[in-house]
Amino acid sequence: MGIVVVEVCDSNLMSALELEDLEEEYPEIAVLRSDCMNLCGLCKLRPYAMVNGNKVFAKTTEECIALIRQSIEEELKAFHNI
Repeated sequence: MGIVVVEVCDSNLMSALELEDLEEEYPEIAVLRSDCMNLCGLCKLRPYAMVNGNKVFAKTTEECIALIRQSIEEELKAFHNI
């Protein structure tokens, strides 16, 4: 398990992407895929993921990936500054 956990719903647009590639880019993270994350309203409307329990969403999957990376970097920075 990583320091940062990125969770993705199998029903969301983000599930079609190879998010596990982020684990190679950031060895401190873990990508988890779930059948359902009980955010069906958001899931149907926008690409989203949860980063350490915080919702990250955008209008496009590209924007969402960029925001996920930003959230990962913020989480890692906070962890390493402790």
